[in-house]
Amino acid sequence: MIKDLRVVLVDDHPMFRQGLRTLLEDLGVTVLAEAGDGESGVAAVVEHRPDVVFMDLQMPGVSGVEATKRLTDLQPDVKVLVLTMVEDDQAVFAAIQAGALGYLLKGAGQEEISRALASVAAGQAVYGAEIARRLRGFFAGGGGSSAQPFPSLSEREREVLALIAEGTSNTDIARRLFLSDKTVRNYVSSIFAKIDVAGRPEAIVKAREAGLGR
Repeated sequence: MIKDLRVVLVDDHPMFRQGLRTLLEDLGVTVLAEAGDGESGVAAVVEHRPDVVFMDLQMPGVSGVEATKRLTDLQPDVKVLVLTMVEDDQAVFAAIQAGALGYLLKGAGQEEISRALASVAAGQAVYGAEIARRLRGFFAGGGGSSAQPFPSLSEREREVLALIAEGTSNTDIARRLFLSDKTVRNYVSSIFAKIDVAGRPEAIVKAREAGLGR
């Protein structure tokens, strides 16, 4: 039963937030607050203490993965349901590792969102059919037993981490990899969340211990 549940929406697309708000309010759910980036999303959740947080992953500044990790550190009982367009395996595993209880794609219908919200509010992990299939494939294929350091990282993220371990600044990483500064910042936030470090110095130490960098 989801009627009377209280939620916070964290997504950088106002039109999507409005559509989701309308859908949820039609189901009897109370939307306490909305936020357009991870940092303000964390603040809104701390202030309102909702039953469930709807979290996008790709947002300006603090990513959804990093915001989820911060929230689970601040409020271990927080219930985060990821609702995003991002469907690659690494994003799924990063969100789960950060503490998300559920993961749905934005194409999910009202019934699927309603079921997922009820499950997450009850403390049960839930994933959309496509995400569940990917998880089964990952573990059936022994995806968790890679000998590579930091198996949760994508190849590009591992490349960025290696440059961080060499002491390379974000600006120089962007220039060397032909990426925008914003893209590099997003990669760095995701990497820090996935390898469970608080900042650059700790990331450098951890990466070098794993054999990356100089």
